[in-house]
Amino acid sequence: FIVVLWTIGGALTLTIAGSTVTIPGFLVITAVLYAAITSTSMAVIGRHFVHLSEEKNQAEAEFRYTLTRVRENGESIALLGGEEEERSGIDKTFAYVLRQWALLTGQHMRTALVSQGASLFAPVVPVLLCAPKFLEGGMTLGQVMQAASAFAIVQGAFGWLVDNYPRLANWNACARRIASLMMSLDGLERAEQSNTLGRIKRGEAAGDAMLSLNNLSVSLDDGTAVVKETKVVIESGERVLVAGESGSGKSTLVRAVAGLWPWGGGSVNIHADRRLFMLPQRPYVPTGTLRRAVAYPGAADRWTLDEIKAALDKVGLDYLNDKIEDDAPWDQTLSGGEKQRLAFARLLLHSPDIIVLDEATSALDEKSQDKMMEMIVHELP
Repeated sequence: FIVVLWTIGGALTLTIAGSTVTIPGFLVITAVLYAAITSTSMAVIGRHFVHLSEEKNQAEAEFRYTLTRVRENGESIALLGGEEEERSGIDKTFAYVLRQWALLTGQHMRTALVSQGASLFAPVVPVLLCAPKFLEGGMTLGQVMQAASAFAIVQGAFGWLVDNYPRLANWNACARRIASLMMSLDGLERAEQSNTLGRIKRGEAAGDAMLSLNNLSVSLDDGTAVVKETKVVIESGERVLVAGESGSGKSTLVRAVAGLWPWGGGSVNIHADRRLFMLPQRPYVPTGTLRRAVAYPGAADRWTLDEIKAALDKVGLDYLNDKIEDDAPWDQTLSGGEKQRLAFARLLLHSPDIIVLDEATSALDEKSQDKMMEMIVHELP
């Protein structure tokens, strides 16, 4: 179409200050200039498009997270009477979402004016430029219409940015959010590989030891040591109690033993042929059936129904035997004590060699705590 436009339009001769100026293929040059002007206008008017799209996506993500927190903690909120405060917080978050949508909608309106205006005026410009030649008889009406059609097509091709700027801006905003996540992950990886803080080594326990801590030191990310040069050797059948005040580093020590906390010094050594199982204070209950919750992290069909019922009987949850195949929000249905009993039922099914309990009976009364520990000693000596 550039060839068609160049051939039909020909050259434009202008007389300026007594001098004659000839512009070859003036319609092609005009199409390029027109596209450059509209593209520049779009870039200037839509310069905030990427930022607003990113802010809108961030606002929506925060709003969804707020709703999820309220849904997961609905009972605690109701018991504390915090409905009005939560409602106020949700309203503020939603109002921020609406503001970002309004700003983005305004940006869409301005860019639409540029893109639609450019497409509306594109067929008019070549007609106006060809009018002198048509009036002089140098061009026929058919040639003028053909030039106008070719001009619109050429201008549309050169003005691709004008038509696709909103999509590019939205894509750019999404790419920037993903890039920021990747940068954060890269920063974490650099922190793990940094030599600023020492690293806890993991190896195999020697001899008959099931678990050994060899000069283990656990440090926070600022270098503060919460556990210093601990040396413990635990053999089969031994039970060790770690005691200390709140905030003294007991849970951090548990994370280090599990391999979730790499910063510190010394080593954590586990018997090569033995399996470690962690019981946190707040057991995780997955979505799905109760059978899946009891078998977690194993597959739900790994154990028979009778084996699962037997495990529930031993931890005092026999009244749930009729609901094993029920698909329900068990994380919201079970109480804190029931969740901890459920975690002990998992222990019986998985039958690990080494168990680490991080206040795993804190939601049970003393009598129930004693029963749970006696049951574990008896079933998993």
